[in-house]
This record gives sequence, C-alpha cells and structure tokens, in this order.
Amino acid sequence: MMMPSLFISHGAPDLVLHDLPARRFLSGYGAELPAPSAICVISAHYAGAQPLVTTGPAPRTVHDFGGFDPALYTLRYPAPGAPALAARLIAACADAGLQVFADAQGGFDHGVWCPLLLMYPAAAVPVVALSVCPRRDAAWHFALGRALAPLRAEGVLVIGSGALTHNLYEVRPPAGFDEAPAWVDAFADWVGERLAAQDEAALLDYRTQAPHAADNHPSSEHLLPFHVALGAAGPGWCATRLHRSVTYRALRMDAFRFDS
Repeated sequence: MMMPSLFISHGAPDLVLHDLPARRFLSGYGAELPAPSAICVISAHYAGAQPLVTTGPAPRTVHDFGGFDPALYTLRYPAPGAPALAARLIAACADAGLQVFADAQGGFDHGVWCPLLLMYPAAAVPVVALSVCPRRDAAWHFALGRALAPLRAEGVLVIGSGALTHNLYEVRPPAGFDEAPAWVDAFADWVGERLAAQDEAALLDYRTQAPHAADNHPSSEHLLPFHVALGAAGPGWCATRLHRSVTYRALRMDAFRFDS
C-alpha cells in the first residue's frame, strides 16, 4: 500500500480547542486516508543541529508552549512509539548518505500531537517524530525526505507539520480566522502555483524566488517540514491542495498532499 506524504500547517497549539476551518479539516481527514501502519511526523518544533528521531516505545506528550488555555496542558497523546520504524528510518537515511541519530528520550511536541489528536484521536497508530535542522537548507531537507520515500510503500504516512506562513510578530489574537494581509497571501499563492507547475527548483530556492519570503518566514523551521514531505513523495511527484484558511491573521493554515 503506497501512502501519500502530507504537509500540514498546525498553527497555534489552541487549534485543537477552537472551531476553526483548519480544525474541522484535520478532524475529518484521517478517515479519508488508507489506514497507516505507522506515522512519521517531521515537526517544526523538534529542531536541532543534528537530525534526530524518537526511538522510545512510549514517547511522552510535550507541552512546549506557555500562556495558553490551561485545558491544553491536560491533553495527552499516548500513541505508541515505533522503535523498529525508527531503526528503518535511520538505515534508509544512512543509505542516502545522511546520518540521523536516535533520540531515546524524545517526546511528541505540539507539532506532532496537535494534528494527530485531530486526525487520529484514538492514538492507536505507532508514531515516530523526526527533527528538522534549521542550519541546513531546503535542499538538504528535501534530500532527507527523499530518503524516507521507500517507507511509504510499507504503509508509513509521512507528515511534515509546520506552517505555510509563520511570522509570530504579525499574529493577532484572539483565536479566529480572517483575511490575511496581501504579503501573506502572495507567498502562499506562489507556493501553490509552483507546486502546480511541479517547479521543484523554485520551491527549494524559495528564499530567493518567493515574494515576501523573509516576511513570512523570518526563520526557516516552519517551512522545512514542507520540503521533507515534498521530498518523501519521490520522483515524479504531484501535489494537491487539501485545505486553505487563515488564523491569527498571519498564519496560513494550508495543507497539501503529495503523491508519486
């Protein structure tokens, strides 16, 4: 069974509490996919100088944020870990010349558990989290994703969890959705256009080619999961936009599906 790879914009942690378009989309989308054998989530909030993958049998739920509704801190996502998948992932990356390190103590941050709580609320599917490396560029993360592509044939669902636009200096609470500024939409629309054109080179060079790239991504960690998910689609990929909406004014919550 060949699974797609996905890019999901997870937004703020309180996405799981509010009746927003992105929440409604995620709450129904897991049922539209074939049942995965396991899930690998590349989270924008799991970041370091070296690529890490969780290898524990029961990773903890990490509440890696502050100042939100107290109800968020009571939530848990007790999905089992997948040590065997983590070992396969490390080996697949080594075959591609990429070194990924085991993280036996790593847990599931909100970039992992927020979307999965909505997509797979039973928390029955084994999960591993894979980190991004903000010091590395988009092309390196694309290559990391390409190394994961064979796992999709084993029923593994690869999810990049970040944000299509992410400038926290421009967000405007309270939670809700509204129209984004023109410079936010310009960047998001450019990504959609380049995906439709299968313009891989431009997407990897987004810092130079995309309009308002630095305004939408002052730092890169929230878009790097997109490049991993795109790479995981393998050669000859095609993209489908699954969802588009805005929250907190400056966060485009778009989601994409990638297939071979």
